[in-house]
Amino acid sequence: MRVIFPEERINYTGEELASLWAYHRFRVQEDSIVAFRGGCEVKAEHMIDLEDRLGEAEIYSPDMLHFIVEHFDSTSLKLTYARQRLLAAIACEALAKLGYEVVRRGDDLYYEEKKLSVSIASVSPVSAKIHFGINVKSDKYMSLERMGVKNPMKLLRRIAKAYADEISDIERDLRKAKPLGVYHG
Repeated sequence: MRVIFPEERINYTGEELASLWAYHRFRVQEDSIVAFRGGCEVKAEHMIDLEDRLGEAEIYSPDMLHFIVEHFDSTSLKLTYARQRLLAAIACEALAKLGYEVVRRGDDLYYEEKKLSVSIASVSPVSAKIHFGINVKSDKYMSLERMGVKNPMKLLRRIAKAYADEISDIERDLRKAKPLGVYHG
């Protein structure tokens, strides 16, 4: 799995969930996690979550850490949602290592009962995609700034690398397990 840290700030609009975005933008043709910082504003036409779209939810933040994951080995929505929760758990663990009591509920993170993150996952015939975002600044929701996190970019790198390492470890484990036989009782 390739980890990409673009130098420039990138604003997340929802269009980044399109299959092959990392290939188009960074020439990456393998499983990847692109981790960057930028604003977030998702208009209704780019909302994947129908609950958000029908509820006319506002998905906005002036400054976030973003993680765009793309896997080509499966277009299973169930596997994609499991990977999305794995990414949320890794982010929660990274914040816990910094001394913050963050709680994960499904694919979202909360600090002092206030929502800190956004996330969505979906599939196409080509690949599975995940977006996970953590507020750096926000007037409406919890943010890393309000929590007192001093170096958001270090956190971004730690989370992206930990996710890639976990996926690589899973891949290695897949190649060492002997297949099960059929029980003949």
